[in-house]
Amino acid sequence: MAPFPIFLSVVYVVRDQAAELATILERATAKLAPLVSDYELIVVDNASRDDSIAVLKELTGPSGLPNLQVYALTKDVDGDTASCVGVENALGDFVAVIDPFLDDIGFLPQMLDKAVGGVDVVFGSNGRKPRQTILYRAAYRAFNGLYKLFNNVHLEKDAPQYRLMSKKVVNFILQHPRPAITYRHLPATGGFSRVNLAYMSEPAAHRTKNLGDSIDRGMRLLVSTTRAPMRIVTSLSLFGAVANLAYSTYVVAVGLFKADVAPGWVSMSLQQSGMFFLISLVLLILGEYILHMSSLSNEGPPYHVAQEMTSARMTRREKLNIEEVVPAAASDGAAVHATP
Repeated sequence: MAPFPIFLSVVYVVRDQAAELATILERATAKLAPLVSDYELIVVDNASRDDSIAVLKELTGPSGLPNLQVYALTKDVDGDTASCVGVENALGDFVAVIDPFLDDIGFLPQMLDKAVGGVDVVFGSNGRKPRQTILYRAAYRAFNGLYKLFNNVHLEKDAPQYRLMSKKVVNFILQHPRPAITYRHLPATGGFSRVNLAYMSEPAAHRTKNLGDSIDRGMRLLVSTTRAPMRIVTSLSLFGAVANLAYSTYVVAVGLFKADVAPGWVSMSLQQSGMFFLISLVLLILGEYILHMSSLSNEGPPYHVAQEMTSARMTRREKLNIEEVVPAAASDGAAVHATP
């Protein structure tokens, strides 16, 4: 099969995988080299605590792998934020985000076929999932149900982690005020042409995810990508204010038209309904203010790159029609000439 005539960027996120790094990246290079005209393999190290950085430094050396770009983070961040680091620094016509331990890079040709054919976003969903606890699976289903209710997008089915995006989609994501948050769902909700492909491949690793971290990440994603939860709060506040106003009217009517009312009931009821009306009104205004401020918030960067490494060998540079010539008589430096 002829290689696809594109420049492809592939993003890997790794953490504490020093023993498997060389094998994983060599396999990726072997798959990518004949697949496209040119490529770059972007590795985001999510604050590894083992010898991963030393391994990556060796792999980016003169005798290492070509087209390898490494970004080492100073602190551990969630997977979407780490993936966004690679997406932000990708130069390719298309950007693929792959979990090397759960997704199969061997399925990339089928995804590229769709993308080159004009599809803006191609999602790949592996039918074989790593084993998780019953409690985690229940919480995951509940989260996807809520997200589907609020955003009309089922993240597991409509926007899985394995994705191939055109540069147009990447630019759209990066224009968002908080791309690290919206990266997960924006390609599926931004109005781009997309297709979801399914395949079956045994995951390379069976990693049990932490339920607490997943709940925290899910809640942040839920409240930061939709106004629905806060809108529910403001709607309940509005309902409470109206209900207490109606109850106050009812109390006044009872006091006017009924003679056998218990002493003090009218004044006590009006006092309570009036206080709850004011509390509901304050919550309503406060909720709307929070909604407005959240839309204008300008948070600082969610990550910081501590080290950046680039392969000494870049195949796209080797293809440039440039040679370096050092004249014998020159003593003050090398002259660079471009051959016609």
